[in-house]
Amino acid sequence: MSTHSHLHDDTCGCAAPTEVQLIPPPLSLYVHLPWCVRKCPYCDFNSHAGKGELPFDAYIDALIRDLDQDLPLVWGRVVSSVFFGGGTPSLFPPEAIDRFLQAASARLRFAPHLEVTLETNPGTAEHGRFDRYRAAGVNRISFGIQTFNDDALKRLGRIHDSNEAERAVKLAQDAGYSNFNIDLMYALPEQTLAQAEHDLERAFALNPTHISHYQLTLEPNTVFFARPPQGIPDEDHAWDMQEHCQALLAQAGYGHYEVSAYARDGYQCAHNLNYWRFGDYLGIGAGAHGKISSGAEQHVLRRWKHKHPQTFMDTAGTAKSIGGDDVISADRLPFEYMLNLLRLHEGFSLRDFESRTGVQRSVLQPALDTALARGWLANRNGLWVPTDLGRRFTNDVVELFLA
Repeated sequence: MSTHSHLHDDTCGCAAPTEVQLIPPPLSLYVHLPWCVRKCPYCDFNSHAGKGELPFDAYIDALIRDLDQDLPLVWGRVVSSVFFGGGTPSLFPPEAIDRFLQAASARLRFAPHLEVTLETNPGTAEHGRFDRYRAAGVNRISFGIQTFNDDALKRLGRIHDSNEAERAVKLAQDAGYSNFNIDLMYALPEQTLAQAEHDLERAFALNPTHISHYQLTLEPNTVFFARPPQGIPDEDHAWDMQEHCQALLAQAGYGHYEVSAYARDGYQCAHNLNYWRFGDYLGIGAGAHGKISSGAEQHVLRRWKHKHPQTFMDTAGTAKSIGGDDVISADRLPFEYMLNLLRLHEGFSLRDFESRTGVQRSVLQPALDTALARGWLANRNGLWVPTDLGRRFTNDVVELFLA
């Protein structure tokens, strides 16, 4: 079969239709809880060091008003996952999380057995709280551990040590959590290959179902960007660490399904998978971003909220809380789609591209031809899949799809 006919076919081998329809994809709910104990020097998220008593009740009230305002965008649609991100969501008491989930489930159609994730800082994991989070409906915990090396934790500005990290995970396990993620970073200042491997071995001993393993990067508007720490490994050393660690993860039974995500069979993060598959998500809370597809209007809308917690609380539920409403232009949709899909190892079909964007597959032709010729993408049974080489050059592959 010629390359060209590969591009036009999907698994069925039928010709591309002339009219394509945008079909709303699965829907997730992202809830941003913006406070943390101390801002980490590498963090570019919308997080704010809490001072004094935090206004938990007032913030939950604001979240509910915010959700009410966004409901018309998603009437009748089923929510397939909920994710509490931050900041440090585990600063919020279980009663506050429970109140929000009750309010949300009264307003939205929650899928049976939906995944509900709470990000947790091991330094805020108080004894006895995990069982109450579980009673509130949280069924997945994501631990921001980053490393088990105490010196490195200090340099990263973390508020926990390695013993507290292990204790927090065990507390969650005692409360009945079997589904949890551990965040680890590599290419840390002065880190050796042996130390990066040791971090994984300590993580494996805790038996997580999911490991996020990502390289420390110096993001703009962070302390580390302004004053880079000494001894950050160069690209070659970082690549060595990545390759060694990927092999260890594979041996330990963690499937590599996204650039920096590894999971045991059946435990991929449903919420993040929906992001990467160009699914829809409501973004509730200070600085939260949402993406909503409208079948009626045949467009994809990005909406985001004001970043500052106090401004958000003062304006939640009114038009003033909305930082922006942008309809993604048709010529940018291929790029936005690929920015997400090409992070996944599973690949994408042209039929999926059409239904998620409402854009005809023919616009991809030149970029797909180029990616195929460079050995960055392969076509396997109608799925376009990044090759090992393509995964090394994800940014270059994605740029091919810029209009």
